[in-house]
Amino acid sequence: MTTQRKIALVTGASRGLGRNTALQLAQKGIDSIVTYRSGEAEADNVVAEIEAIGGTAVAMKLDTSDTTGFGDFVHDLQAVLKGHWDRHTFDFLVNNAGTGLAKPFAETSEEEFDQLMNVHVKGVYFLTQRLLPLIADGGRIVNISSGLARFTLPGSSAYATMKGAVEVMSRYMAKELGSRQIAVNVVAPGAIETDFNGGAVRDNPDMNKMIASTTAMGRVGLPDDIGGAISSLLAGDLGWMTAQRIEVSGGQNL
Repeated sequence: MTTQRKIALVTGASRGLGRNTALQLAQKGIDSIVTYRSGEAEADNVVAEIEAIGGTAVAMKLDTSDTTGFGDFVHDLQAVLKGHWDRHTFDFLVNNAGTGLAKPFAETSEEEFDQLMNVHVKGVYFLTQRLLPLIADGGRIVNISSGLARFTLPGSSAYATMKGAVEVMSRYMAKELGSRQIAVNVVAPGAIETDFNGGAVRDNPDMNKMIASTTAMGRVGLPDDIGGAISSLLAGDLGWMTAQRIEVSGGQNL
């Protein structure tokens, strides 16, 4: 008797935390659809890495800031699900795609604010809405927030505002999708060593040391810390847990 493998859709999975999440899911026996905006070669590499450990993955182009493209994406996704898994639905959605902005409140432009809004709030809201018919009943959604929605770091006001909106949105999703037994939770990473915001946490030793000193664990985070948390949330027996915010920050600013 064979067991049907679960399928996750991870946005922004060609690099960083999205890539790590897709790889960690594969290690736990979950296949992935990995989306990318411009890094096609990087996304193809992620697919190859997943296939090398026995999983199935497909890379699909998606600009999460452009809602006009969501209809075509859903149409193409239906064909991918049928062609690769002989299914009409997938099980898990990880709304990970995003961009950062390190700029003081007084200097942030309306255009920059709108760019963040389109990716982190409007994109998450309407992409999830369009995907609802394809998410299996009993499925799970993880939306990515940030520790910055709880603690403050000057220069992060616009980004943190978006993540605060994601956390409120997630509670409403959980309430309204509960009738389908779809669990919706938030994972809020702390400072992680990736190329996010130009790799500041990873490549600036002084910043790395400063942030590490504010955590209970005495270090900044690694991609495995977040990919492991997200994949465990999806692969584990936590289907009744919903509308929760799980911060993975090493106990930052406790």
